[in-house]
Amino acid sequence: MSSEQKKKPSIAVFKFASCDGCQLSLLDAEDELLAVVGAVEIAYFPEGSRSMRKGPYDIALVEGSITTHQDAERIQQVRRQAKTLVTIGACATSGGIQALRNWQDVGEFIRLVYATPQFISTLKSSTAIAEHVPVDFELRGCPINKHQLIELLSATLAGRKPNIPSYSVCLECKRKGNVCVAVARGIPCLGPVTQAGCEALCPAYDRGCYGCYGPMETPNTASLTSQFRILGQTTPEISRAFRGFNAWAWQFRKASEECEHK
Repeated sequence: MSSEQKKKPSIAVFKFASCDGCQLSLLDAEDELLAVVGAVEIAYFPEGSRSMRKGPYDIALVEGSITTHQDAERIQQVRRQAKTLVTIGACATSGGIQALRNWQDVGEFIRLVYATPQFISTLKSSTAIAEHVPVDFELRGCPINKHQLIELLSATLAGRKPNIPSYSVCLECKRKGNVCVAVARGIPCLGPVTQAGCEALCPAYDRGCYGCYGPMETPNTASLTSQFRILGQTTPEISRAFRGFNAWAWQFRKASEECEHK
């Protein structure tokens, strides 16, 4: 390894329980990555490189949630090797869609699905990386926005704060000139409480927001729940709306559980 390579900040990408969609978003950012790759060393990325270098690393990008005892141990090792740890995607930042298991009996699922349940070793819950180790930054999305990822990497390398929005999807709708699906069509929409980043993809096609980017900063979920009831949504329907890709994010979790107890 040349002295020039040694001076470059190193990046490692790790996968836990996930669908690989966020890593694919990184691979899909080929043109944008060219400017970044020249300034960094991709030291560890099993899905995108044959060359694997051992840590420590300057930046670790972590996809996926913690669902097994082995994962819980491995994330501790990753944290020790990384100067900066960034979680990417709904699984890593809030437990992902697999966190729906957290409200159910996992043992029963295993008995119903697997012929030999005794071979399955898993935790009762699917949890975010931040519930196990300190995290320096969380990048939301299911999957993440590749442009936000490039911004995050560029900002981290430059030593500045990433310019990632914390406002809601509603602002993106306004900027695109979308007609509000909730007001105009009576369609339940999580846009008012969901962080921007998708460019209001679903509302642009007359569909309510599913909350892919998780809760925005200070979301008023109680007010949205009341609005859903006005639109004729039942308690189970409202609870399910909050229990999507980011079900275990505490703001959405609280909203779904409060809804059920009213």
